[in-house]
Amino acid sequence: MNARWTIVAVVSASCTVGPTYRVPVAPSPTVASYKESRWGTWKVGSPSDAIPRGAWWMMFRDPELDALEARLNVTNQTIAGALQNYLASRAQIRALRADYAPTVTAGATAMRPSALTASTTPPYYAPIEISWAPDLFGRVQSAVRQRQYAAQVSAADLESTRLVAQATLAQTFFQIRGQDALQDVLDAAVAADAQIVELTRSRYEHGLDTEATLVEAELTLENARAQAINVAIARTQYEHAIATLLGVPATDYSLPKRSLSTTPPRIPLGTPSELLERRPDVAAAERNMASANATIGIGYAAYYPSLTLSGSAGLASTTFGVLLSSPTLLWSVGASVVGTLFDGGKRRATIDVYIAAYNATVAGYRQTVLAAFQQVEDDLAQSAIVARELEQQGRAVALAEQAYALETSRYDGGLDPYIALMIQQGALLAARQALVSLQVQQMTSSVLLVEALGGGWDRSELPTIDQVSKPPAANTRELAH
Repeated sequence: MNARWTIVAVVSASCTVGPTYRVPVAPSPTVASYKESRWGTWKVGSPSDAIPRGAWWMMFRDPELDALEARLNVTNQTIAGALQNYLASRAQIRALRADYAPTVTAGATAMRPSALTASTTPPYYAPIEISWAPDLFGRVQSAVRQRQYAAQVSAADLESTRLVAQATLAQTFFQIRGQDALQDVLDAAVAADAQIVELTRSRYEHGLDTEATLVEAELTLENARAQAINVAIARTQYEHAIATLLGVPATDYSLPKRSLSTTPPRIPLGTPSELLERRPDVAAAERNMASANATIGIGYAAYYPSLTLSGSAGLASTTFGVLLSSPTLLWSVGASVVGTLFDGGKRRATIDVYIAAYNATVAGYRQTVLAAFQQVEDDLAQSAIVARELEQQGRAVALAEQAYALETSRYDGGLDPYIALMIQQGALLAARQALVSLQVQQMTSSVLLVEALGGGWDRSELPTIDQVSKPPAANTRELAH
């Protein structure tokens, strides 16, 4: 009889039910290059010229940013939380795989027979019970597979979380450097306005200008000083944001002042067809479909009966002292098959729920792919257009500086009133502020483009089924960054 059940278990273990998973067709461009690459001198990436894997921020060649990013990967609490979610998913796999093995329990009982009844059961009994439910129709296998895919989703989510945190840090870093550059511009404006005040005072004292003109010059100077002080608000907020990203209290962190000097790198794009292999969020969406598909198999397995093999053995004795010296061995072996004959359509409805959930993941996957292409095209256009605008603004600043120098000479020579010089002061300051703003936008746009391209990540880095199924202590390669 035992041999017969063993044959049934071995043969039926391959009878896994449920649909075979196939990756649905994703909406991908048929062209060989991105549409918005027409704006700039972009190029297709090659193995020798690509975004660095992992440390993509090194493209910007800023040692200070490199140090911050390296620290972020260790201390950021959002990344730490995502890592623990991934480790929990791996542990759930091991918990489900334990259902493949038999369950063994042991215990001891002591009974006092009633004086009114005759009992043949010894009052002292030390049983060991074994039960095993062979996975005849893949119920456990489907559950394990679903958790394995879910663990891969969690691994991809971890990489997405890491990439977002890294990109946010880089953007915030360049925002701070932009505020430092803006501070330099405003400090220079204050110094220039102070010189104009001295010039106007000299003219007033010599009877060449009015007191009202002197007051206007002093008013311009005080407004410039107030504006220069106001820059500190945004800078301190950006600095506090970096502290939070690094996992330290804002009170304990400060970043030294240094003006923006980094220039954006030339970013290799690759081809649109490669994008789906380079974004962890796309990989997560695809693995989520696989997980949902495995869940359908769990629903179909509910149509089939479950087999449980059980056995028990134990030592029995009429007295506790004799139990361990000369006991009596009692044993039993049995099997039970349980199947649902009628449930009012509950199983079918449950499968329909799983199928609908799977179809929703398919739609979510395709939407993620569409959003990925949109982000790349958006960031490509923004980066290239801002670069062209920056060139124009640079010429505008040069002209504003020339106009300001000419007007200063004319005012000093008494040819023009102060109002003409004040207009040129404002025009120059606005032009310089716009230039700094565009420089920051160019750097943050470059960061966004690298992020949209996956930050150097590749689908080949996604942990395999074998890797996510092992305890972390046995295999931690996929956690190292």
